[in-house]
Amino acid sequence: MSPDPLPPHPTLERYYASDAERPEFVNDMFDKGAPYYEWVCRVMSLGTGGQYRKRTLGAVGLEKGMRVLDVATGTGLVLRAAAELSGASNLAIGLDPSSGMLLECRKRCAAPLVQGRGEHLPFASDRFDLVSMGYALRHVADLRVLFDEYRRVLKPGGRVLLLELTQPQSAAGRRLNQLFLGTVVPGLARLWGGAAAARMMDYFWDTVKNCVSPDVILSALRDAGFPEPTRTVTGGILSEYRGMRPR
Repeated sequence: MSPDPLPPHPTLERYYASDAERPEFVNDMFDKGAPYYEWVCRVMSLGTGGQYRKRTLGAVGLEKGMRVLDVATGTGLVLRAAAELSGASNLAIGLDPSSGMLLECRKRCAAPLVQGRGEHLPFASDRFDLVSMGYALRHVADLRVLFDEYRRVLKPGGRVLLLELTQPQSAAGRRLNQLFLGTVVPGLARLWGGAAAARMMDYFWDTVKNCVSPDVILSALRDAGFPEPTRTVTGGILSEYRGMRPR
């Protein structure tokens, strides 16, 4: 018997009535918000996101000649850093379900792009040295299925890197997070990109504050065949989940 699905957060009825409606809602939201996504990401990271992404990819062991799959690549923020470190744009592939995001990505990146979802990867087994995913874990339907697919397409010894935003441990940190991600960022997004950008960032914050705990994510990685997954936290809110497929 297959285990029950493990969604990353409960049904958010403010946006859709059931989980079956979520993929269509999320796709439509990202299609409309795609032109503003990079600007919003710069605001959220206070301009430090590029350095952070490159540093974490290097720390997980990405080197020249390695093959990378960046899932939920969006406009290619992680993909571009991965392509640079791997030494050739054709060694890094970006995958995303949103046609709007892929359109924006093509304007910025020469790497191959594929439309699809992480839970159903259109790639052969044992193909990649690294699978990355930046701030999109909260938008999938089932973490168990997702991580099973990641293990399948990784070569033996291949690694997975998941970048996520998580709630701080302290009450003061949570209040600051609520103010910045829950109020300031959506407000600035509305001024810059209108309702579509604001809607995207409202949803972003609601998924962050309702996301399953880090322990649940680590447990799901172990169950999928990543024996000793780790989580590193930077600045109280930036989580880096890492795992390796056994050789």
